[in-house]
Amino acid sequence: MYETSLSPDDVDRLTARLSTVERSWPVGRQPVHTCYVPAGRIIGSTIDDWGREALESIEPDLLPELPEGVLERVEAKLRREPVEDLRIDFEDGYGAPEDDVEDMDAESTAILLSRWVAEGTAPPSFGLRIKSFDTPELRERGLRTLDIFLTALGDVPPGFVITFPKVTSVEQVEVFGEVLDLFGKELRFEIQVETARSVVDGEGRLAIPRFIAAGRGRVTGLHFGTYDYTADCGLSAAQQHLAHGACDFARHVMQVSAAGTGVRLSDGSSNVLPVGDQKQFGWDTHYRQVRRSLEHGFYQGWDLHPAQLVTRYAAVYGFYREGLAADAARLRAYVEHVSGGVLDEPATAQALSAFFLRAVDCGALDPVEVQAATGLHEAALRGLVTRSS
Repeated sequence: MYETSLSPDDVDRLTARLSTVERSWPVGRQPVHTCYVPAGRIIGSTIDDWGREALESIEPDLLPELPEGVLERVEAKLRREPVEDLRIDFEDGYGAPEDDVEDMDAESTAILLSRWVAEGTAPPSFGLRIKSFDTPELRERGLRTLDIFLTALGDVPPGFVITFPKVTSVEQVEVFGEVLDLFGKELRFEIQVETARSVVDGEGRLAIPRFIAAGRGRVTGLHFGTYDYTADCGLSAAQQHLAHGACDFARHVMQVSAAGTGVRLSDGSSNVLPVGDQKQFGWDTHYRQVRRSLEHGFYQGWDLHPAQLVTRYAAVYGFYREGLAADAARLRAYVEHVSGGVLDEPATAQALSAFFLRAVDCGALDPVEVQAATGLHEAALRGLVTRSS
């Protein structure tokens, strides 16, 4: 028996006030993007139209240099599942039509969405973005649209989410959550981080942790708004882009604020569209920005035009396929307790496992090749992602 100096009672008394650290992991599949389409442009063939237009836009000579086989995978994805997450937009992209027009669009798009769900043609994730709480007029209009939409929608289908834009205070999140309670349905929402006050509040505190807490478990994601945020920071138009240092600061605050909460992160958009004479420039810009987001730990972003789907999937697929061999070797070494040049921690094994699960979910890698490379089947990978230590 070993001698000790500390009394167990004293240790228990001193540590009793410490809380247990609880970490949550996102549940289910995370889409690689969110496609924003103005509500007035939503029709029955919208999803198929985006896929068709993306395929028709492909000009291999104008695309960035891609790893072998990636373009073929992209084309197959655009035929099979062009849109992973659709947001029916009633905010900036939609504008401010007459009230009767927005009322009609709210009802008709909800009915159409219900039809897609019933037919099995809806994308894996979908929802709507309402107007912000910036002014009483916008607030009233946004909530009326939400009410009409949810009433016409009926039962809330799996994968449905509401986007809450331009949040500036914890009170807005609290009130929005309380409004959702009135519907008596299991409703979830994502917060758009696109104002300076949604990053650091007026008293110099990080705002996002309080936003997440105010959501009382309803907040599923944080979506970065590139242009509103950079404009709010006073940047000139030429400096309003995803790679600016101001955006890096905001994104890192999003990361540390959401860590361990189960809340997912999404980067913003590029407004440089790959169309007309600037198609090559638009694709190069979008491809670089998507790759940069992935390298910074943002695995989702916004797409505003069908042609952006080409470089979205090209960048995502290239990222995962290029990392297959090295990351698989590290994960296999960790699981098999093999000594090597890198000594990985459990947290890194979690990240490596999540890497492969995301790659399979989006179609960048096949389950068979992941298992062959890592020695692990999907259930084992999910077990590593959710392990506590």
